[in-house]
Amino acid sequence: MGGWKAAPDAGLPGGGRCTHGDADAHLPPREGVAACDDCPEGARWVNLLRCLTCGHTGCCDSSPGKHAYAHAETGGHPLARSLRSGDRWAWCYEDQLFVVPDDGGHDD
Repeated sequence: MGGWKAAPDAGLPGGGRCTHGDADAHLPPREGVAACDDCPEGARWVNLLRCLTCGHTGCCDSSPGKHAYAHAETGGHPLARSLRSGDRWAWCYEDQLFVVPDDGGHDD
């Protein structure tokens, strides 16, 4: 894969630019991820995000724990990819925008 680029509208009315698009972003496997690494067993979450720097799996900002955000803040790892089946986006916590694979439309 060729990295990440800001989504067409980047989740912002005026678009945006991610300064981490050339980061070493290895796509994590989506199979077998059953829970947030930091939530107590049985906790409910809305979506999971996997850090594209170290592979940490955290619950999204719509979930009570917001562990993906906490990981980005404490770990300094700005990009986390959605693990929801069919999703082709990541969130850049530092630049506060959506990014998509910069691969000519091919996944993994």
